[in-house]
Amino acid sequence: MPVRSMTGFGRMAGQDGDAGWSWEIRTVNNKGLDIRLRLPPGLEDLEPRLRDAIAKRIKRGSCSISLALKASEKAADFRLNEAVLLRLVELAERARRITGHQEQISLHDLLGMKGVIEISDLPSVDEGQSALAEALLASFQTALNEVVAARRAEGEKLKVVLLDKLREIETLTRQAESAPERRPEAIRERLRQQVQRLLAEGAAAFDENRLHQEAVLLATKADIEEEIQRLYAHVTAARELLDAEEPSGRRLEFLAQEFQREANTLCSKANATAITQIGLKLKTAIDQVREQVQNVE
Repeated sequence: MPVRSMTGFGRMAGQDGDAGWSWEIRTVNNKGLDIRLRLPPGLEDLEPRLRDAIAKRIKRGSCSISLALKASEKAADFRLNEAVLLRLVELAERARRITGHQEQISLHDLLGMKGVIEISDLPSVDEGQSALAEALLASFQTALNEVVAARRAEGEKLKVVLLDKLREIETLTRQAESAPERRPEAIRERLRQQVQRLLAEGAAAFDENRLHQEAVLLATKADIEEEIQRLYAHVTAARELLDAEEPSGRRLEFLAQEFQREANTLCSKANATAITQIGLKLKTAIDQVREQVQNVE
């Protein structure tokens, strides 16, 4: 399965007899799968099938699905609201008594009053039996296909960016590994220079053996070999996850945290400015990886 983003959009309109509709599906980042449906009244029976269809295609993300459904004007159901009509007649009679005017309100005017004639523009759907229900579900699948395709296309772009960042992390790790400042001899020389700055000229000579021992101890404390090897291993693991068949966003997020942990340790153990600078560049690249993997399914 290619890398897929959690961001996608799909829209599909349809017509079946006198009924017309439009689906809209939007997906964005989320830790898990969160499905939110907005269906017209009377279509609640479709919800289980819609949720099942989504769960089969999308494993992670916040999914918002809305359906607009209406009937054509010729198929609309007109109903007389008798309560409103009678109330309007009563009000007209009262107005004549108050004003003294005797004009009679026409039936045409009464029927034109808001609320007297109600129009139901929602066709009825008996899910599981209605052809309209099946047409709605088929149309929904088409919209869902668009969403999945959009997520896949965005995912391919994410993969390119992530692979580029992994190459950068690998290069920086190699630079830290080969840094001359890591050698015990270099550490010993830096220690010697620090001692020389503290001792006045002409002071007692160095204890060469003691100085060597301190240099070795300092080199051991500042050794970043384990961090380097783990960074290499994390790069390999991340590449494997990007080529994995199943969605790997959560594992990539965890791996990014491990990257960050090793970079932090490398910076804290760095015994030279050059290695610290490499560590800071590593942290920047890793932050960019963490930002990108948050949108991987």
